[in-house]
Amino acid sequence: MDFVCPYCRGSLQIVLEQELYCSHDRFTFRQVNGIWRFLPSDRELYYARFISDYETVRHLEGRQSADSAYYRSLPFKDTSGRFSMDWKIRAASYRVLKKMIKPAMQIVDLGAGNGWLSNRLAADGAQVYAVDLLVNEEDGLGAWKQYENKFTPVQAEFLRLPFADDFASLIVFNASFHYSENYEETLAESLRILQPGGKIVIVDSPVYHQAASGEKMVAERKASFLSRYGFASDALQSENYLTYTRMRTLGEELNIHWQHMRPFYGFYWQIRPWLARMRGLREPAEFGLWVGLKDETKSH
Repeated sequence: MDFVCPYCRGSLQIVLEQELYCSHDRFTFRQVNGIWRFLPSDRELYYARFISDYETVRHLEGRQSADSAYYRSLPFKDTSGRFSMDWKIRAASYRVLKKMIKPAMQIVDLGAGNGWLSNRLAADGAQVYAVDLLVNEEDGLGAWKQYENKFTPVQAEFLRLPFADDFASLIVFNASFHYSENYEETLAESLRILQPGGKIVIVDSPVYHQAASGEKMVAERKASFLSRYGFASDALQSENYLTYTRMRTLGEELNIHWQHMRPFYGFYWQIRPWLARMRGLREPAEFGLWVGLKDETKSH
């Protein structure tokens, strides 16, 4: 049994091949269109506006395709031609992440989106669980049908993961950690399911030296969304960005040793901070990977 109840963390009874039941909380969890659904109705309601706004923006931006080759080419090629710069960053980060992958790893891909990373990791011999809130077939977990490698799509939230303690050898926040509404609680839940000696990797979340720069970015994004789409896309009280101070504090509080890895994204990305200072603009976001190891030498 791969799953536990995300609420009581108790074992689940197999009712049918595609249906599980928690006798303690009296929840039924089903596999629908190939996706395990671990989001009860009250949590679906909580995330409904966020999901609606997010899907609307992504659809209008054109982040979908009817061609399987589009999905299978990611992150190395954006056959749509719309977001080639974004995917260049994702590809550079993926190359660094790939070096951490070993066959037979159990990996949880948090914020899996359309599943491109899960597909790549599964090709390397890992057992992969793609976790996201979105289940649509264009840009959500429903796109699993486009891929040649097998992974398990799971609809669930960061704070209630349907996995047992010490389940995963690697947890990847796939350009998604900044959507969390509480970094401490999100990391604590990830640490719960992480095996001793395992790693948490936060990939491609925006990082700033100054919190004021992050707040300004958030304000700019809200104004842009209001202008373009008629809503601010702020249904969740997400933290939205990282700072070096915030990451250091999280490490101290949760006994995580962080290593920040910066892939080479190109010469332009290296001079962006200098250009921003010259033009009197806020500092631009950095990206990269935060690799976290649980410090077992510290007491709780």
